[in-house]
Amino acid sequence: MSESKRLAGEKAIEFVEDGMVVGVGTGSTVAYFIDALGRIRDRIAGAVSSSEQSTQQLRRLGIEILDLNATGPLPLYVDGADECDPRRCLIKGGGAALTREKIIAEASETFVCIIDPAKQVDVLGRFPLPVEVIPMARSLVGREILARTGGQPVWREGVVTDNGNLVLDVHNLRITDPVALERELNQIPGVVSVGLFARRPADVVIVGGQPPQILR
Repeated sequence: MSESKRLAGEKAIEFVEDGMVVGVGTGSTVAYFIDALGRIRDRIAGAVSSSEQSTQQLRRLGIEILDLNATGPLPLYVDGADECDPRRCLIKGGGAALTREKIIAEASETFVCIIDPAKQVDVLGRFPLPVEVIPMARSLVGREILARTGGQPVWREGVVTDNGNLVLDVHNLRITDPVALERELNQIPGVVSVGLFARRPADVVIVGGQPPQILR
């Protein structure tokens, strides 16, 4: 599986152009992309990072970290996913970086998602859906999610996001309309971000393999 992740991560380098500021996601597949980015660091202007974990790896490789407020819109964002459906809608947030990932995806012209083949599904929901919540609203949001979806929210104990919030993982969902569910859950007071990337899905999905498969 790690070989598939490596192949997907390295294939994404083909989307990086000279002088770019590159948006960089989080996770084990993205780590391979960051390693590959380090080999061409002199060709890029820098990176906007979605997590402290990725920031540390980028800095170790000598890549300058830039603030999204200063860069403005980005030409490219590369990130992984926990699940991907045939419409390139995603579940993300297994690494608890979903809010910053969603912000960078929104700011980017092209969102390239890199995955191994096991992440491809016909219908989203086998992987529990992460929802970042304000700490005082954890129980309220959990009750609302249960009432609205029938899914079972479970507090990811011991995890605090880079934004100082908590994560609920919603089990037992079958997400046939991810755009509608994303919109509905976003309306619950106390929800910071929902790990559905459906209103703004990936533009390109790279599935690791020999050779990697590119889905548009």
